[in-house]
Amino acid sequence: MFKTGGGTLRSVTCMNFHAQIADSAQEAARIAAGTGQDMLARPTPCPDYDTRALANHLVAYTGIGMELRARREPHPEDLAARDFTADPQWARQYAEQLDRSVAAWADPAVWEGEIADMPAEGMAAMLFLELCLHGWDLARATGQDYRVADATAARLLATVQEYAQMYRDYKGFGEPVEVPAGAGDLETAVALSGRDPYWAG
Repeated sequence: MFKTGGGTLRSVTCMNFHAQIADSAQEAARIAAGTGQDMLARPTPCPDYDTRALANHLVAYTGIGMELRARREPHPEDLAARDFTADPQWARQYAEQLDRSVAAWADPAVWEGEIADMPAEGMAAMLFLELCLHGWDLARATGQDYRVADATAARLLATVQEYAQMYRDYKGFGEPVEVPAGAGDLETAVALSGRDPYWAG
């Protein structure tokens, strides 16, 4: 299975990445389930979003959008403007949508070719960043811990390191925040994305 033939090895690598996407999706669903309707006006680590806007962004892009990307289908024009949180069952619906999205990316064929003019693996990386970093934002905003497997945190750090300058160039990330020596992969990744890992409202 782990022969050096490029196709087989690449397939294994992508499926490992898929496992980490699935882990971060499960955590995003858990955080959403812990987000009460009375929390939706709270501030978040993203200055441009309150908790309602952040939750809606997660649902639109990492829930519905992630499945549409896998299927090479366009986003509905109004997707970013929808208020999913107006439905009291939004978190349950988001969890169900995440299951469908993760399942769509389980097909090795999805990882071939391009999606929206970028390599499919690059699109997966951007969706993974959205899941992890905005999942972390939502956890902080609602007073929850953010917990993913060590392999997922390590993948997050590597992905942030790879894409940080591009995101900063497009104003998606702020300047890196300093962390103490010995900080873990999750804290370091969050700080490198321009967030304060110790943000408390």
